[in-house]
Amino acid sequence: MNYIKHLTGFFDRIVQDRSLNPTHISLYIALFQFWNVNRFQNPISITRDEVMRISKICSKATYHKCMRELNDKGYIKYEPSFNPFKGSMVILFNFSEDLKPVQKRVSNTEKILSNAGQLVNKQQTSDETSTEQALVPSINYINKTNISNDLNLDEQSKNFQIEDEFLKNDNAKKEKKLREKKKNFSTPTNEEIKAYFLEQNFPELEANKFFNYFSSNGWLVGGKTPMVDWQASAKNWMLNSINFKHNTDTTPINRAKHLNTGTDKDYSEPL
Repeated sequence: MNYIKHLTGFFDRIVQDRSLNPTHISLYIALFQFWNVNRFQNPISITRDEVMRISKICSKATYHKCMRELNDKGYIKYEPSFNPFKGSMVILFNFSEDLKPVQKRVSNTEKILSNAGQLVNKQQTSDETSTEQALVPSINYINKTNISNDLNLDEQSKNFQIEDEFLKNDNAKKEKKLREKKKNFSTPTNEEIKAYFLEQNFPELEANKFFNYFSSNGWLVGGKTPMVDWQASAKNWMLNSINFKHNTDTTPINRAKHLNTGTDKDYSEPL
């Protein structure tokens, strides 16, 4: 059985049947899944809990009501077992044969040509059978629509290809510039870094920290990206160092005198 034609026939029926709701459709699709698993052999044995789980129906009353209505409307044949240890039997009907033939769209040109052919046929005698046929163009309206859709898809694909090539070229240019900057980068000395930090009115200690840090990780920014401009990295180092407050006061904290105990402590004195 062609299940695609069957489902198409089923949906053609429910479009015309206004008494059905989404719950009926969900229940039928669950039964169709059981039918599909059993290779479309009738009847099939079902269990209420399993069908309710697949169809997402939570109420038993709704389940029995929809099952009875599908049976009454001729979508299925339901034979309940009334036995909790025995499954009910369901027969599903094949709707693939109920499909209506799709009417061919006729353009105005075809109508004119067909009318002309009918006029030619009318000139024949009533006793003779006409051998002439109406001329029909080789490409109909549907094919024209398909051709136009194909052309639109081709144009879209060409536009996507142009955008991809533009992005690839742009990324290639950026990577080329980055490689050139990496080639031009030379590792600065500690003396150069100290002189730069002093020009920016920063202490020599921060210059030593900057040099030691990047010398230890191979001059990588963030531990991953090779450094391109060490002066820009030094400026970032200076900006970040301002955010950190270093406590240089090494004076010991004076404790409260009333917390110190002695031999002449008066314990009757309140704290």
